[in-house]
Amino acid sequence: MKLFGTDGVRGKAGTFLDAITALKLAQAAGIYFNRISKTKTKRILLGKDTRRSGYMIENALVSGFTSVGFDVIQIGPMPTPAIAYLTESMRCDAGIMLSASHNSYEDNGVKFFNCRGDKLNTDIEKEIENIFLDEKLLVSSQVTDKEIGKAKRIDDVIGRYIVSIKNSFPSHLSLNGVRVVLDCANGAAYKVAPTIFDELGADVIIVNDKPDGFNINDGCGALHPKKLGKIVKETRADIGIALDGDADRLVVVDEKGEVIDGDKLIGALAVYLHNDGKIPSNKCVTTVMSNVALEHYLKENGIELLRADVGDKHVLAIMKAQNIKFGGEQSGHIIFTDVAKTGDGLASALQVLAMLLQSGKKASEALNPFELAPQILKNLMVEEKTPLEDIKGLEDLLETFRIKGLRDLIRYSGTESKIRLLLEGDDQKEVEECMAELVTFIKNKLC
Repeated sequence: MKLFGTDGVRGKAGTFLDAITALKLAQAAGIYFNRISKTKTKRILLGKDTRRSGYMIENALVSGFTSVGFDVIQIGPMPTPAIAYLTESMRCDAGIMLSASHNSYEDNGVKFFNCRGDKLNTDIEKEIENIFLDEKLLVSSQVTDKEIGKAKRIDDVIGRYIVSIKNSFPSHLSLNGVRVVLDCANGAAYKVAPTIFDELGADVIIVNDKPDGFNINDGCGALHPKKLGKIVKETRADIGIALDGDADRLVVVDEKGEVIDGDKLIGALAVYLHNDGKIPSNKCVTTVMSNVALEHYLKENGIELLRADVGDKHVLAIMKAQNIKFGGEQSGHIIFTDVAKTGDGLASALQVLAMLLQSGKKASEALNPFELAPQILKNLMVEEKTPLEDIKGLEDLLETFRIKGLRDLIRYSGTESKIRLLLEGDDQKEVEECMAELVTFIKNKLC
C-alpha cells in the first residue's frame, strides 16, 4: 500500500482514507516523532478544512496520536499555512492539516509538518509509511495508564495567524478605498480571510464563505475563477482574490474580470520584490511546469530561474538549500519565506495588493508583464499508472515533438488517477496538433 503522494496522504474519504487508516497513520507518525525525532513537548497541533469527512478522520487521528502518548490540540477549520505557522509558534512537536486542498468534498487528506512548520521530506514520509506497515510495532508502541495522551479544542488561536499575516503587509500602506472581491471557496479560510481584509481597511465583497461540508471548491474558489471575474466586473472591483479549499493557493482576477496566469503573477511579483531589494540572491524557483516565457522575462530583469519537481515542498526544498526568498508554482502556490513556511494564499494576495498600490497601476497592467509562449496542458483519467518508461512507443513519439523544438512534460498526478500532459513551443497550431496526437496515443494505451 502506497500512502504518500505529492502532498501528504490523500484519497477518497471512507475508502482509501478511512477511519482505521487514519488511526494507524497517526500512530505511525507518532512513533516516528516520538522515537526518531526525539520529541520534547509531546503535543500535536491538528487543523482541518470544512469537509464533512473531517469529523470522522479528525477523531481517528486523535485516537491514534493519544494511543501512542501524544496530546492533541484541535483548532478546527484553519488554512494549511496557518498550521505551519502555529505548529512552530505553539511549540508543538508536529502539525497536521486535514484537507484534500483543491479536490472536491468526497476526498480528504493528511498533511504533516515538523516542529519548525516545514513539510516532511520524502525520506521521512517513507519512514512513516514503513512504520504504518509494521503491525507488531503499532501494537507494541501503544501506551497505557497515565501515559495515554489527551485532547483539547482551542478556538482562539485564529488571532495569532491573523496578526502574522497582517504584519506581512507594509505598514505604510492602506487598503482603504480598494475594492476586493474575495472568494473563500467555502473552505478553511472562510473566517480568517474576510477578517484580514476587513481589518486592513479594504472594501470587501465576500463570496462562498458558507461551508456546509459538501460545497468546498464546488464551482468556486481558485479552480473556478471565471465566476469570480463576472462578480468583479459587476461590482466594479479593483481585483478579485480566489483561494482554494485549504487557502494555500491563490488565483487573481484583474479589474476587467480576466484571470491572471500563474506564471505572469510569479513574474510580476519576482521583479517587484527584486526591485525592492527583497530577493538578495537574484534567484527565483518555480517548477518544470512553468512557461519558458517566464524564464526569459526574469532573465531580462536580472533574475535567474531555477526549476523544481511539481509540488510546493520541492520548490521550498531548493529555496532553503540556496537561501532563495521567493518561489512558487503556476497553479497558485506562492512562497515568500520571509512571511510564510509554505504556500499561503492570503500572504500572497497581500503582496500582490502592496505591489499594485506602490506601482499605481491597475491589476490588468501590472500583472501582465509578458506574453506566454504557446503551451497546452491536458489531464486525462487513467485506469492504472503504468510506469512511463514501460509505455511502448511513448519516447519515440515525444522525440518527434522534440525535433520540432517542443518541450514536453508527462507525469502522473500524485493525488488523483490522472496523467498530466504538457507541450510547449513557438507555434500555437503545431503545439495543438502534437497535443492531439499525444492525447490519442495516451488514450489508446492507458484509458
